[in-house]
Amino acid sequence: MQKTWNSDRRRTAIGRAALSVPARQALADRQLSPDRTILDYGCGRGGDVRTLERLDCKITGWDPYYRPETGLAPADVVLLTYVLNVIEDPAERRQTLKQAWELAQTVLIVSARLTWEKSKVRGEEFSDGLLTSRQTFQHLFGASELRNYVEEVTRARCVSAAPGVVYAFKDDAARLSYLAHRIVPNAEWLASEDTTSAITALVDHVERRGRPPRVEEMPRNVAELLAHLKAGELKRLVRDTADPERVTDGAKGTTLNTLLFLAVELFNGRGPFNSLPLSVQLDVRAFFTSYKEACQRSDRLLLKLRDDSYIRGAMSASAIGKLTPTAIYVHRRAIDRMPTILRLYEHCASIAAGRPREWTIAKLKHQGRAVSWLDYPEFDKDPHPRILSSYLVDLKSLETSHMSYANSANRPLLHRKHEFLAPDDPEVPRYRRLTDSELKAGLYEHPHLIGTENGWEAELIRCGRELRGHRLVRRAAG
Repeated sequence: MQKTWNSDRRRTAIGRAALSVPARQALADRQLSPDRTILDYGCGRGGDVRTLERLDCKITGWDPYYRPETGLAPADVVLLTYVLNVIEDPAERRQTLKQAWELAQTVLIVSARLTWEKSKVRGEEFSDGLLTSRQTFQHLFGASELRNYVEEVTRARCVSAAPGVVYAFKDDAARLSYLAHRIVPNAEWLASEDTTSAITALVDHVERRGRPPRVEEMPRNVAELLAHLKAGELKRLVRDTADPERVTDGAKGTTLNTLLFLAVELFNGRGPFNSLPLSVQLDVRAFFTSYKEACQRSDRLLLKLRDDSYIRGAMSASAIGKLTPTAIYVHRRAIDRMPTILRLYEHCASIAAGRPREWTIAKLKHQGRAVSWLDYPEFDKDPHPRILSSYLVDLKSLETSHMSYANSANRPLLHRKHEFLAPDDPEVPRYRRLTDSELKAGLYEHPHLIGTENGWEAELIRCGRELRGHRLVRRAAG
């Protein structure tokens, strides 16, 4: 017989001195801005509301216990932050999500606690979650489960912005604009204060994108500074100033980025051409014979994700990353320089279950389809950085797992740091010199021993060496 219980949900609300993780993610993704109205639905004690107000956001907070007097009105963005997981009644949980969706005019941002936090939540089983000793309830979601649940209720195609954070967009245009910003690297325009600097910014953009921009694509100040020049004059200035080789390379890069975008869009459900962001539409017109041709090429690219031999071949041919018998490891700074098929591989996993906010190295398996994001917070400071956490997404099952090493006494660590980076990364020479000196000292003679802190320290002692920053020196006699 199912026991009954009156939830004391107000106890789950915590005071915040800083923005919550979902709000920080949404801010970084440009979903929260001063030109949008925001509703924090179930705002608790209002920490996010106060912080976003200080950032000049037009935000209203409503909570059934702490701010019941606030009226509920539609807003461009609705935040539903850690609300669903504290509702013990599945029907009410679903209704709450539906109501939040109805209030959102552009995007609904949903976050919930995830199953990997189960060790932090103690209680007895109740309904589809846990009843805690504080008489609160927690339903922990799997990362892909949360995305699927939001899609089912809203009937909208959703994107996992981060583990436990899902964006549900009201229309394709808003979703595709977000995906384009996330997938297609498009560096900011150079600062422009006068006509000369505006022309420099225009030429720089042409070299990076491989085509001239439309006026609608330009920052407002650049368009105003160039408004007195005729179209023919601008065209001549670009032709005479831009480096043809860079323009050609930019065109190749934009073509590949467009294919990547369209392939990810197919993975997430593809919309019509006129729903694409303007810049992507112009890229298609500039570098493909038609939208149909671009889609056909991107479809073939997505199909190649299923081919183990093709994936392994792309990994073997890549000048970026460290290849092992089971996977390729690539540093965050080099991730956008991998072959397009590998970038697609990583993006599909991130769209399905979220890429964590903090990560250093992506690991892509070549058999099966799984991506792990590994966090080495001291990568650049520590000659042999220790891992802090890992987050894995299995693309076949969409199951996720998280591992924290924060309390581990013998953490895994990295060697040969230069191999994870692009060859032209400015830190590569320094890291390679350290590797060479360690090889010469005999520290890699027993590779099975050096993968953890204790084993590495034992080998340093055996070889009579110690590290001072990124220099290997003889150990002082003690």
